[in-house]
Amino acid sequence: MKNVVIIIILLLAFGLMTRLLGAEDPATVIYPALLDSPGTVTQIAVAPASAPANSIVAANGSPQNLSMNPVQLRSEEGNKDTTVETSVASSTPTVSPAATLAPAPSATASAPTPTTAPAPASFPAPAGSPNAMVNLVNLLVSQHVITKQAGDGLIQQAQTEADTAQAQIASNQEATQRLLAAQSAPASSPTTAPATPPASDDDVNVSYVPDVVKNQIRDEVTQSVVKQTENEDFAKKSDIPDWVKRFHVAGDIRVRSEGDFYPAGNAAGSFTNFNAINTGAGYVVGSSLFPQYDVDQDRYRFRLRARLGSEIDLGGGFSAGLRIATGSDDSPVSENQTLGYANSGQGGDFGKYAIWLDRAYIKYDLGSESDRSVSFTVGRFDNPFFHTSMIWSDDLAFDGAVVQAKYRVADGVTPFFDAGGFPVFNTDLNFSSNDSVKFQSEDKYLFATQLGTNWTINKDFSAKVAGAYYYFSDVEGQVSSPILSDSLPGNTDDSRPSFAQNGNTYIALRNYEDPTNPSHIGETQYFGLATPFHEVAITSQLDYGGFDPFHMWLIGEYVQNLAFNRSAILANGSPNIPGPINNLNDASDPNSFSGGDYGWNVKLNAGKVALKDLWDWNLTLGYRYVQSDATVDGFTDSDFGAVLAGTNLQGYSIGGNLALSPQVWLGLRWMSANAVSGPTYQNNVIQFDINAKF
Repeated sequence: MKNVVIIIILLLAFGLMTRLLGAEDPATVIYPALLDSPGTVTQIAVAPASAPANSIVAANGSPQNLSMNPVQLRSEEGNKDTTVETSVASSTPTVSPAATLAPAPSATASAPTPTTAPAPASFPAPAGSPNAMVNLVNLLVSQHVITKQAGDGLIQQAQTEADTAQAQIASNQEATQRLLAAQSAPASSPTTAPATPPASDDDVNVSYVPDVVKNQIRDEVTQSVVKQTENEDFAKKSDIPDWVKRFHVAGDIRVRSEGDFYPAGNAAGSFTNFNAINTGAGYVVGSSLFPQYDVDQDRYRFRLRARLGSEIDLGGGFSAGLRIATGSDDSPVSENQTLGYANSGQGGDFGKYAIWLDRAYIKYDLGSESDRSVSFTVGRFDNPFFHTSMIWSDDLAFDGAVVQAKYRVADGVTPFFDAGGFPVFNTDLNFSSNDSVKFQSEDKYLFATQLGTNWTINKDFSAKVAGAYYYFSDVEGQVSSPILSDSLPGNTDDSRPSFAQNGNTYIALRNYEDPTNPSHIGETQYFGLATPFHEVAITSQLDYGGFDPFHMWLIGEYVQNLAFNRSAILANGSPNIPGPINNLNDASDPNSFSGGDYGWNVKLNAGKVALKDLWDWNLTLGYRYVQSDATVDGFTDSDFGAVLAGTNLQGYSIGGNLALSPQVWLGLRWMSANAVSGPTYQNNVIQFDINAKF
């Protein structure tokens, strides 16, 4: 655009010079021929105001019509196209060749007579061109107004800009034709864009497309391309077998470095491993050799957890789930495999590790929406209850059947309900295997229900509150009928826990009445839980998201065992070894029993709720206080308290997580625990994790 302005100014200056040199009429200016053949000069005048549009005045004084051929030049200012129109004659005007230059006739002359003269040697006629811009530049060069080098540069720039504009117009026309062809083609058959026919004389060359039209064309082309891409993706997916598309696979791997530290002062030799006794050959009364926990020697471990599972869509509202996982043993609360640990014929010396069936269930959803749903699940599945690790370990799976429902009753208020029955232990079909007359079953169950609500208080605060009742049926130990010989089993041996951690109070189960051994030395004894467990729990969470995606959320839980009875515990147990045998302030006095029935846990979290991007992080700070018989120790967190994890513990934990990618993150946690009652115990645990999910 700047170049065009310069040319116009130069032309005006040239015209003024010409007039000063002798033009007769102020309305006319003498120019060398722009359209005639080389070597000839035609007298051309600027048309007066009365002349028709698109015309010039020839030497004979008559207006000559010119057709307009647009040349589009792109402006560098902004993103819009600027169209500058120049004109060239569609046919050469009929004029007489001139031998000499003569002034143009006055507008008032009645019969102008052309005069010819030889062209001055200093003004050679430029070569003719069908482009008026080129001719104008050549004229300026021939008149020595600008140099030939500058003129060539202007011509080249004008040609480049014109070519660019024409290419853009052709591209827009081609895109429009493809869009129209795609829209007009039948939807059931693939479309092929027709070849663009050569332009005809009747075609209209659109030199300027408004922005609104450009945007419309762009949007329509984009929609067409997106639709075509979706169709192609659908075609690719349709090649995958239907049964494969029904599987939704997921998994995770965690590698952990752990240190377990025991400060000086712990009561070594005072912590019996009842789980080892009950899952082994039992305790021989009077023996000084029996399984005990390490509470004075620090330990370092490298541990691995790997899980792989899939949810399968069965159609009609049905789905199924399967998951396998690692584990040093069949512990229900840990899927950690200690590297190099030799146990049950696996591991050690780079030996292979066992894989366990961790989840296997069938689920039916009777309508599943964000604000209302009902589902039924049977098999082995995730914990269905809102909880903390004080009662239920995060790795724990439930066996049995559960129904879950939720229903939004108001904006931001969605109550939920869970209820189920879960077999905890099932008696062996041949119990007792060495007797011809079998014993009565000692089956154990958990019946549980929970009622709660999700509540969106406002745009920044949300809460979740639930109350639960966990009724354990027959998990407590039962004293046996009289046993006349140590070679005979007890009819209540199966009332002992098949798995336990530490903290619950125990009683002896076998009641020996062997007249040949009144001291009971050498008799084999098993141990069962001293109290029933009927737990009521309240769990709540308050979330503040005013700095979203940064959140702060507080989780708290309280539990109490309603079946706990101190007097009943003191009176319980085998007549051979009466009363409770642990959680005593004085190991020789059962009446020094100091166990309790409640516990509470609180944890403050800050950061990203879900780690999705690089450097996402969160921090946590928690404290718990759990008395000995507040809950069943076999199902609680297996990390807090290390080897004495379970109940009868108090202390704090602090930790954090840092994302390295959407699928990989680091974790660091420090936990410090002390015994609530009984012998002195203190433990510190540090864990460093590398986690990956897929």
